[in-house]
Order: sequence, then C-alpha cells, then structure tokens
Amino acid sequence: MNRFGFVRVSTVSPHLAMANPDANATETLRVLDELADSDIVLFPELGITGYTCADLFGQHALLEAAIRETLRVAEATLGREQLVVVGLPVAVRNSLYNCAAVIANGVVLGLVPKQFIPNYKEFYESRWFSRASGTEPKSIEWGGLTVPFGIDLLFRAGDVSVGVEICEDLWMPIPPSSLQALAGANVLLNLSASNETIGKCRYRTELVVGQSGRCIAAYAYSSAGPSESTTDLVFGGHCLIAENGALLQESRRVGDGGPVDRQTHHITADVDVQKLQSDRRTTTSFDDNLRFLAPYRVIEFALRSQMHGLQRFVPGTPFVPRANVECEARCAEIFGIQCAGLAKRVEQLAPGTPLNIGISGGLDSTLALLVAVKTCDRLRIERSRIHGLTLPGFGTTPKTRRNAIDLMEHLGVSADSIDISNLTLRTFQEICHAPFGIDCTGMDVSQFKAALATVPRERRADLTFENVQARLRTFLLMSRGFVIGTGDLSELALGWCTYNGDHMSMYNPNCSIPKTLVKFLVEYVATHEFEPGPARETLLSIVATTISPELLPFSAEGEIEQSTEETLGSYELHDFFLFHAVRCGYDPEKIMFVSEYAQFTREFDRATRHAALRTFYKRFFANQFKRSCVPDGPKVGTVSLSPRGDWRMPSDADASLWLRWSEGVNES
Repeated sequence: MNRFGFVRVSTVSPHLAMANPDANATETLRVLDELADSDIVLFPELGITGYTCADLFGQHALLEAAIRETLRVAEATLGREQLVVVGLPVAVRNSLYNCAAVIANGVVLGLVPKQFIPNYKEFYESRWFSRASGTEPKSIEWGGLTVPFGIDLLFRAGDVSVGVEICEDLWMPIPPSSLQALAGANVLLNLSASNETIGKCRYRTELVVGQSGRCIAAYAYSSAGPSESTTDLVFGGHCLIAENGALLQESRRVGDGGPVDRQTHHITADVDVQKLQSDRRTTTSFDDNLRFLAPYRVIEFALRSQMHGLQRFVPGTPFVPRANVECEARCAEIFGIQCAGLAKRVEQLAPGTPLNIGISGGLDSTLALLVAVKTCDRLRIERSRIHGLTLPGFGTTPKTRRNAIDLMEHLGVSADSIDISNLTLRTFQEICHAPFGIDCTGMDVSQFKAALATVPRERRADLTFENVQARLRTFLLMSRGFVIGTGDLSELALGWCTYNGDHMSMYNPNCSIPKTLVKFLVEYVATHEFEPGPARETLLSIVATTISPELLPFSAEGEIEQSTEETLGSYELHDFFLFHAVRCGYDPEKIMFVSEYAQFTREFDRATRHAALRTFYKRFFANQFKRSCVPDGPKVGTVSLSPRGDWRMPSDADASLWLRWSEGVNES
C-alpha cells in the first residue's frame, strides 16, 4: 500500500497442466515475477492441481505434490512482502477440503476452506470435498508445519484487512465475505472455477460488483481458464476487480466474442483502501449487524508496496457519464430525477400559477428551462405557463441576449424582457455608490454607459456593481410569483453566486448538477433531442459561450470580458476537486496525487492544478454561509451540498488546516 492508501491487486487466470502441481507452481512463480509490484496476487480455485481432477483428488500422490509445490511457491515469496493466494486440496483428518493458501514473505499464513460445496447440475464437489462449518481444528500439521486453519481467518497489514472465500461462497444468500467485511476486511478475494454458460458472465459480474458495494470493499475474483479439462465444461478465465459497487478491471474470457486466449492472463488495479474506510465510517449503519458476528482470528503480515504510478482509471470529469452504451440511460435518469422533483412542487401550486424562470442565454438557465419544459409536457401543462424572463444589464452581450430570446421561442414558452439598466443606475444613486470610482449622481443610462466604457479592463472589479444587478434580477423575478432556480452545484461549492440574488428561488432543479455535467447535458440534449435546425444551433451556441455571470461591462466589440474560469480556474478542475474532497474525503495532497493521472479533456500543468486547488479550498470554506440557506431541490448524484440532506459544516470553519496541507503539495 502506498502512502495515499492505494493497494495494487492482481488476479490471474493461469495456463494449467491438469494434475501437475510442479508445472502449475512453476507457472505461478513465473507470473509472480511479472507482478512484483503488486501488493496482492490472487490465483484461481484449486489452481495448484487443477479444478477438474475429479477422482484424482483421492490420490495420495496428488495431495502430497500439492503440499510440496505450495511450499515451493511460499519459499519463493521470501523477502517480497507481498500477499499471494493460491488454491489446493488439503486433507484434514478424515476429510478433504477445497482450500485457499494465503502466503506472505515465505510463510503460509493460513489455510481457508470452502464453506459451500455445490453438488447440483454440473457440479459434483461433495463427491470429493467436505464443507467447512467452523468445527474444524483451529490449526493443522501440514507439510511439517503448524498452520492456522479455518473459516474465521482474516489477514491484516496495517489498514489493509483481507478476507478470502471460494467460488460458490459468493453465490449464497449470505456470503462469508459479508461477515468478513463486518469483521473489518476491506479487500475480499475469491478463488473460483466458474464454467461458462449462456448469460452466466453477466450475473457473475453483477455478483462481484454488487458484493463489493454491499460490503463497501474491494472485491477481486479469479477464475480458472480454458486449459482446465473440457470433458464436460469450459472454464472462461474470467477475472474481475471491483470497488464499492464499481467495476475497476475485467479480463477477457471465453465467449466474449474474441479469439480464445488459452495462455496465462491477468489484470491489475489499484484499490483505494483509505476511501473504503472513509465510506464505512460515514455509512453509520454499516456496523449495525455486528451483534450477529462471531469472532475472527486476525493474522498479521507485512506489505512493503513496490507500486509506482497509479493503475486505475481516474476520470477528469467524474460527474459526467462515460460515452458508452449506458450514456443515454444515465442522461435520461438525470433528467427524470430533475423533472420528478420539479413536477411534485408544481403540483402543490395553485392551478395556473405561472412558472417564472430567468433566461440568460447561459448553460444553467438553459438546463433549468429544458427541465421545466419536459416537466410541463409530462404533466400535460401548456408550455406557455412557463414565463421566461430575460433581464439584460450592463454586462449582457448581444449574443447571449439573442440566444436567450431564440431559445424561448424554439421551446414555445412565454417570453418577456426587462432591461435592468435604469433600475441598477437608480439603485447606485440611492445608496450613494460610485461604481469603479464613477460618480453617477445625476447621470442617465446613456451617460453612465459612456463612463463605463472609459474604465480600463484591469480596474473593472466592483462587487457592489455585480451584486446590485443580481439582486434586482431576483427581485423582479420573485415579484412575479413562483421562481424556478438555475444555479448549479459548482457555483454553490465556490460561492459564485450573490447572496439572496441568483442564490435564491422557490425550487432549484439544478442544485446538485455540477457545471461540467450541466454543459454535457445541454450538449447531449441538443444532439439527441433536437433535429438539425435552429433549436439545435441555439443550444450548441450556448454550450460554446464563455461561462460568465455577465455582471461586468462587455468589450467594445460586444464580447464577454468577465470570464468566470479566468477568475476562478477551470470548472473541470473545480468539479474534480469537489468530487474527491466531498465524495471521497481526500486530503489536498491525495487530490493532487490522483490529479496527476486523471484523464482531463485538456492538459493542466501541476502549477495550474495547485493554484486552482487552493482557490477551491479558500472559497469552499468561506462560502458555507450561502449553502446553509438554499432552496429546495433534488439530489441527483452522489454529491450534494444541501444542508438538509448531505453537507453540514459551520459557516465559520477555518480552512487553514487544509491550506497548510496543500502548501508543500506543489513542491512534492
């Protein structure tokens, strides 16, 4: 395990020689040399002998050879400080058990017998093997050694705790790994010999992924391959590694549509034990079943991680669905949640109540409008009940204003426009504010705009100038009645909203949608829900527009000069930081580490990432007071900052600990 809590796990499906432990142990050692940087290496069920030896399991010669070759494998691990798990038959008194030998640093730490023995359909294991029930000896004399034996063994190295089960154990209503996880195991291993039949692969994968989620653990699965006997069955060599409900790696297998690979193959993934422990601590119901748990024996071993880099896919946009066959379903799910939330709130309103929404020509208001339109369609309400209001001010560009008007027209909603310039100027005069040092007393709007044009770009910083416009927009919207909010999760995390301005509404369907996902959804809807034409062109124009609150004056050419990302840093980075800080509980140093391997949509050098990270923490802590009073809205993904459901922190929390932690990150 490295210092950030990652453990490198490999699962192997080796080429076997049936009933030839010497050849199989030799192949095992060859693979271990290839996987020297893995912390844990898992081999299949009965891999030392072969799973399909049948009545040969009754042969003394085979059993003795299995002992001898397993000890040879163990001896070769001396000095590696690596956990290796192999399968073999083990005779105990008058019984034979299907076992996993857990090996580290030259020693067989323990032998874990299989608990559930299949004896139905194509399986006849009880012809040769006994089921382990917990009544077996706690240790056995084996190969001249005294070795711990039993179903109550866990193996621990620091924060890494390993539980082992064998094949059929996973297919049971209560797998042994469930109890092992409750006892503390966070890495679960399954040695298997699972034959391939039509559709079995999908169910097997669902079992592995689902068990990793239920147990909040990493789950590694290794299966025998096609070099097993094919007298009656074909084994696919399927290897899987999952973590807390997510599939990290999957191998080729027989029947996947490609050529059959009869040689040894393996997969490797780095599992995040630190995150798993954090998830268990925050899932406070996880330990509720401890009262049913029998005690486990814990055997200590040493891990000295040799891993370099990170063998794990790290998405640069963790909130955005991957572009695959499930993408359309994921987008439909997101929209469905947003629309269902808004629909319930609309049903509570008096019949005919207008649904007011501010349309700026930007991403957030576009997504909220699309949700409102779809909600009305589902409720069989005329779209004209949606009242879109554009509120151009001193920073509104002709392009965004045109996009806003065109969008409302294309979607068939009621549309109106109120220029807030006069109200804004009057407010400045009433509160005796001189924007950018301009004494606006007695000026009219044209005079004030002329004065604004003389202000150099580098001096265009005035929060009052921005906040007055934002609050006036909210005032005008709310004066009309029920308001649908548009602000997104990223803005809420960074406090990039005006308190009691765009911060407030009666219901906000975007509240848990981060900016990268907003952009993706609008683009997705444009290309999937609209035929080529004006509506699609308007939506794609909005996607391509610079992200800006448009609260500062635009350029002489009519272009946006107030770029949010120039001020804050890339939203792609901030959403990445938000996910890993809130969802994963990572500290700044670990966030920087994983960002080195993230698949961003463009390159960010280390200095850029570090600067944006510090901005994120400063703003995240400084703006909790805005998150402590936000409108209702639906939780869509795994991260939400609602103070009622997900995220609660004091508004006066001190960020210095996190900022100090990140001080030296840029130098490491």
